[in-house]
Amino acid sequence: MKDYLPRYLDNIIEERLNMIGAIVIVGPKWCGKTTTAKKFAKSVLQLQDPDNIDSYMELSSFKPSKLLEGEKPRLIDEWQNIPVLWDAVRTSVDEIGEDGLYLLTGSTVIDDENIMHSGTGRISRILMKPMSLYESRESNGKIKLTDLFKNPEMDIDGIESDLSIEDLIFAACRGGWPESLNKKTEKAQLFVVENYLQNICEIDVSAIDNVKRDSKKVDRFIKSYARNISTLASNTTIIKDIKEKYVDFSENTFVSYHNALTRLFVIDDIDSWNPNIRSASAMRSGPKREFIDPSIAVAAMNLNPEGLLFDLNTFGFIFETLCIRDLSIYTYDEGGTISYYRDKHGLEADCIIHLKNEDYALIEFKLGSNKIDEGAENLLKLEGLIKRNIREKNLKMKEPKFLAVVTGTKYAYTREDGVKVLPIGVLR
Repeated sequence: MKDYLPRYLDNIIEERLNMIGAIVIVGPKWCGKTTTAKKFAKSVLQLQDPDNIDSYMELSSFKPSKLLEGEKPRLIDEWQNIPVLWDAVRTSVDEIGEDGLYLLTGSTVIDDENIMHSGTGRISRILMKPMSLYESRESNGKIKLTDLFKNPEMDIDGIESDLSIEDLIFAACRGGWPESLNKKTEKAQLFVVENYLQNICEIDVSAIDNVKRDSKKVDRFIKSYARNISTLASNTTIIKDIKEKYVDFSENTFVSYHNALTRLFVIDDIDSWNPNIRSASAMRSGPKREFIDPSIAVAAMNLNPEGLLFDLNTFGFIFETLCIRDLSIYTYDEGGTISYYRDKHGLEADCIIHLKNEDYALIEFKLGSNKIDEGAENLLKLEGLIKRNIREKNLKMKEPKFLAVVTGTKYAYTREDGVKVLPIGVLR
């Protein structure tokens, strides 16, 4: 029997089952939604069961409420296969009037046209990403990221990561897919994401909305996206790359493919942060290109750990994707969201972590120690601009709680200028 590795959502799910009638857990396929939901469910309806799906579909056409019968909380796995169940759950929650009745899981963003009501106030949405390094037991978790918001002066000097650069590269190539951790060989672990990507290209990207998409063009799209990972590459740049092989690839096709892959939780672009500290014309506002997990970029570009060890420049971009995944997970319970800052004057921060209480931190990602000074300088300049605007323009915003360079290095410490150096292998 496979051991269950605790997930960040465990405590959140348990808490919300005591607060609201139903929970829907969304996220990419194979990230562990069903396994986690089963830890809390007392009965299960699996809509991907080929032996029963026809019966379930028939029953849902005239009495969907029958499918909800069972001990509560009842898990409805991949509920989007029978969209009418959303409204059935919402109605049931109203009628029973209790909390913790249903758990729903879904691997796609459902089309709103297929449901009558949003479920606001009755159904709470939770996003599950692939596992962070702490969840996969690779980060030792000696520094809790949210503690730095509460106590920016906490002593972190000398806290040590257990991850070598080889460990970090392999973890990024393998990704945070729970199933990969159950494989006995490194080759088998790496194959999990390769198989995931093949399924996305050949099946899922067309099945999501029953629009036939060319699997080879989808593959080319994802490859181009991977080559532009953690950059502000425009739609035009990616389309031009795809057109080198498929001359008929248009802007409309780009939008269609991008929307489908976003709904499948494959693409996870990062929005820009636009505080009122520069003129609007100075801001860079396009999305930063990201995947939900760094392993997707690695598999798309047909890279491997051995090759990346000799191409740390490329791995630097992949490392940023890994860090964004992990930091968003570590702050999720505090309402954490991620953005980036960049302007035409060259001032930037790779990541702004925002909490729901409007606290925020400025973050740069630098794989090695030779770039830490550069990252710290960027952060201090941005902090200075923010403080000057608050003081001179009476800008209604908080000052950043802390500045940090997140690295692939060994030791955590606070620099003399106050910027924190945080190895990704010590965070949770």
